[in-house]
Amino acid sequence: MTVLVTGAAGFIGFHLVNALLDRGERVVGVDNFIHFYDPALKQARVQALLKRDDFSFHDLDVGDPKALAALFEGYASIDRVLHMAGQPGVRRSITHPWEFIRSNIDGQLAMVEAVRQLPDFKHLVFASSSSVYGDSKEVPFSLDNRADRPRSLYAASKRAAEHIAATYSHLYGIPTTGLRFFTVYGPWGRPDMAALLFIDAVMRGNKLWLFNGGNLKRDFTYIDDIVAGVLAALDRPPAKDREGLPYAIYNLGNHRTVDVRDFVKVVEAACGKPAKVEDAPMQPGDVHVTYADISASTRDLGFMPRTPIEEGIPRTVEWYKRYYGVD
Repeated sequence: MTVLVTGAAGFIGFHLVNALLDRGERVVGVDNFIHFYDPALKQARVQALLKRDDFSFHDLDVGDPKALAALFEGYASIDRVLHMAGQPGVRRSITHPWEFIRSNIDGQLAMVEAVRQLPDFKHLVFASSSSVYGDSKEVPFSLDNRADRPRSLYAASKRAAEHIAATYSHLYGIPTTGLRFFTVYGPWGRPDMAALLFIDAVMRGNKLWLFNGGNLKRDFTYIDDIVAGVLAALDRPPAKDREGLPYAIYNLGNHRTVDVRDFVKVVEAACGKPAKVEDAPMQPGDVHVTYADISASTRDLGFMPRTPIEEGIPRTVEWYKRYYGVD
């Protein structure tokens, strides 16, 4: 049988496709190369994947229900989906709100509408975000925490996607798992996120802007740990909950917070260069802390992150030097 991975040209999707192929799965990947960051990086990921056997790729917008339905018709063997596609970016959601509705809400609806038509479908796993917790003061972020006060449209769109998936699970019995990711970083990472932004600034001798004067804490999670968690979720479709829904939500994070200024020190050590730090005000839509309670994902999925930033950041720096040719 076959796994569909949406957002296959993206950071997490790329690593998931590789991991699935490594364990002998047949994989269909889709992406529409949204120009949120340099599309050359996305193209490079896809070109690397296309060198592997048992992988096929389609340039497709998951927000287009007809195109998505046609894809499933062309691959009758698809029985599981890792729906990683979506528009990321807290600050961009303030300036480009319609992109987030199209990708994160229309795309989610198109996906659940498509899979509900499949007679032997096994499991839909989709990407959510720690952003749904807003600027919660209850830490670590537990699944019992409130998630109804988003600080950005990005967060609101991800929470809406969770509700859409839960509704379809209830109506049609679709086995569905949502995964709330916490600040994922690593090789082939998104250049708009802190790890690559900081590494790039230090390596090139540019200013490194620390929002809120660096008085922020993040639950930085290495990509290999995230991949292990996603695959564990994929292999364990949820049992019916107390309301009879085969639906579950989990946090996937490192279960520890790191002060952003301490994170900069680890980046400096890995790069072998000092950072030119400049303080900046808190950004609209941002939050002060992210911190994952992973007790449920450890209990049900065996999820146990193993990579501290002291290991993950040097690996990311080495990839950065090779890919960008900067030393």
